[in-house]
Parts: sequence; structure tokens; C-alpha cells
Amino acid sequence: MQVAKDVKRALRLGKRVLKGRQAYFQLRQLIEARGELPEQHFRVGVYFADSDVNIYQMRQWYAPLRKLSELHPVLVLARNAAGARQLMQESELAVEFVQRVTDIERVIEAQQLDVILYVNQNTRNFQMMRYGQRWHVFVNHGESDKMYMTSNQHKTYDFAFVAGDAARERLSRALWDYDVTQRTVPIGRPQADHLDGEPPFTPDNRTVVFYAPTWEGDRPAASYGSVASHGEAIVRKLIATGRHRVVYRPHPRSGVVDSEFGAANQRIIEMIEAANRDDATAQHVYDTSPSLGWQLSLPDVAICDISAMIYDRLATGRPLMVTRPVEAAAAVDEVGYLSVCEWLTATETGNIESVLDRVIGDDEARERLVTWSAHYFGDTTPGAPTRRFHAAIADLLAKADAERVKHAALGRG
Repeated sequence: MQVAKDVKRALRLGKRVLKGRQAYFQLRQLIEARGELPEQHFRVGVYFADSDVNIYQMRQWYAPLRKLSELHPVLVLARNAAGARQLMQESELAVEFVQRVTDIERVIEAQQLDVILYVNQNTRNFQMMRYGQRWHVFVNHGESDKMYMTSNQHKTYDFAFVAGDAARERLSRALWDYDVTQRTVPIGRPQADHLDGEPPFTPDNRTVVFYAPTWEGDRPAASYGSVASHGEAIVRKLIATGRHRVVYRPHPRSGVVDSEFGAANQRIIEMIEAANRDDATAQHVYDTSPSLGWQLSLPDVAICDISAMIYDRLATGRPLMVTRPVEAAAAVDEVGYLSVCEWLTATETGNIESVLDRVIGDDEARERLVTWSAHYFGDTTPGAPTRRFHAAIADLLAKADAERVKHAALGRG
């Protein structure tokens, strides 16, 4: 038995090595086809140390960063070959592959990079943060009330761009001696200005339900995923009504820790495929598209786990339900929006049709959504978040200029 396990382990390792080599050579071809980037052109950088498995963390920033590039050219610094390849293929942003620390130093010599943005808390972020005379800014990859949002790692960065008042209150409660007034900059949700795209179906009289669960988590306190506890029942029931259209968008990491969770995810996908074969007018969707747009703004109601997806939907002010974790140890912060949200327990999934009808028709629930949307994101008027994001970047670039003048006057270079 041990020999069989060793063989499987060796095969998995071999596949990873082969995948890595393929990514590396494909990336080199992309770089050669593009040519060298102009020197001293970029003042804003985005650091991404992960592989393509976590590319979703960058994807939500593509549109805001492309818009920012019109004012201040943006350069993505990618440490992993598979991640860099994916970024070059789909982001439409300038990308430099900086596999080694010496590569980072080469880019720093070629580009001023006064502001470096970070979308996650990868431990390799520290290899970039060793370089001073620039602002290191945490922008995260979503807004939520998860434990991740109050990590003491926030103190590592010069500044954090946060969504709004709720984020500042959350950090004030959780962290010691952290000056949220000085260290955080509320910018709202710039992604909300780019909720476009066309759905892969023709809207009709069906009620569109967006079900966007998170993954299973890597520890009990973070076990928010509902695919196995809620998901199969939700999708099966809604498909059976004939008056609902399900848009299923699972987290890309579903099943990486728990194989049964992954199996439940696969069964839901197969349910959707079978339902579409049986009824061509159903047009249920298994959504794996790289960007979010119509999925948040169009559906009549959304069902989300405790994750950033809740707050992406909250920004639209449209009907929303949150799945209640079945894991007793799951950490649930019910101080913010989760204190008044529309919870969906696993036992209620058997009656999901009437539950959704109630939520969609609840005027008081809609009013709460508008109030809490403002608390989390500030002014959500179209264009306002983008203007705040651009202003925050411009302010840091101006501060960088002032610091350079001050250091030059002191003879520090």
C-alpha cells in the first residue's frame, strides 16, 4: 500500500514539474513576442507571487487597473511562471516575470515604481517589501467580514485601501495600536463600475438565482463553504421548479482540501448539464468566466457563503441571502451586515423556492441592503469608486514626489 502511495505521489509531482516547465516556456514565448517594456515608464506596480490557481485574486482588479493605466501606467510583477502566463494572456496589463529577487532588483532599476499594490497576503510579499522609498499598499481581493480581513498583517503595509466605514470599524476592533485614520484609505469598490458583459442566455420570465459558494476552507474556523451542506439541495430544488434559472459559480479552489466537497461540486455541475439537455429553454449556467459583471447585477436574487462575494453583491443593493455555516467552529462576525442579513440554513434548502420568493418580495430587506451598502462602500454612484481609487493613487504619487525632494535635500539620494 505504501508503494502505491509513493507511486501516486511521484506521478503528481511529475505532473506538477511538467506543468511548470510548459508554463515557463510558453511564458518565454509570450515575452519574446511582446518585446521589452519601456524603461522609466511605470510608477504603479502590482505584486502577485501566486500561480494561476489563485489568479481569481487578480482577475477582479483587471478592469480597475486597466482604467487606472490610462492615467498612471501599471506594471504587474509576477513571481510564478503559470501565474505570469495567465496574466499576460488575459489581463491586458503590462506584466514582468520576476522569478528571482535579482529580477525584482532589475525591474526596480528600470522603473521608478513609487506605489506597489498587493492583492493578497502571500508570504513572498516580504521579498518585495524589503525595498524602501516607495509605498507598499494592501488592496486585498475583496471586501468581507471573514477573519482574513482583520489580519495583523495589515500593519506590514504603509497603507491599506479599504472599501469604507465597515472595514475601518472592523480593523479598529480587531487590531491593537493600528491607526485606521492614517493607515487606511476608503475607496469603495472600483470593480462595481465595471459590472458589464452579456449573460449566456436570453432573459425571460424565469427568476434568475446566482449561487456563488466559497471553497471548503483549510481549518474549521474558516469552513464557510456550502456546496456539500446546502448546494446540492438548492440546485436540485430550483432546477425542478421550471421557473428558476440557476447561475452556479463555485470557488475555483473547491475540493482542494476535502474530496467530498469537490465531489458535491461536480455533482452540481452534472445536474446543470443534465437539466439543460432535458430542457433547452432552461439555460442554467455553470459559470467559470474570468470576470464578474452581469452575474452580480442581473440576477433577481443571490445566494452566497461568507466571503467577499456577499459584499460584491451588496454593492448592487439587490436581494441577497447568506448561507449559515454548518460547522459549529466557523467564525462568524455578526457585528456588521451579517447581524441583519437574510440567513439560509441547511434545513431551509428543502423549501428554497418559497424562501427566495419571500426575500425577493421583502421591501424592508431591500431598504436594509441600501443602508448597509452605503456603510460598506460609501458613495456607490456609478463612477464614484473609480474616482476615489484614482485620487488615492494620485495622492500617494504626490507624497512620493515630496519624499524624494526631501531626501534629495538631505543628501540621501
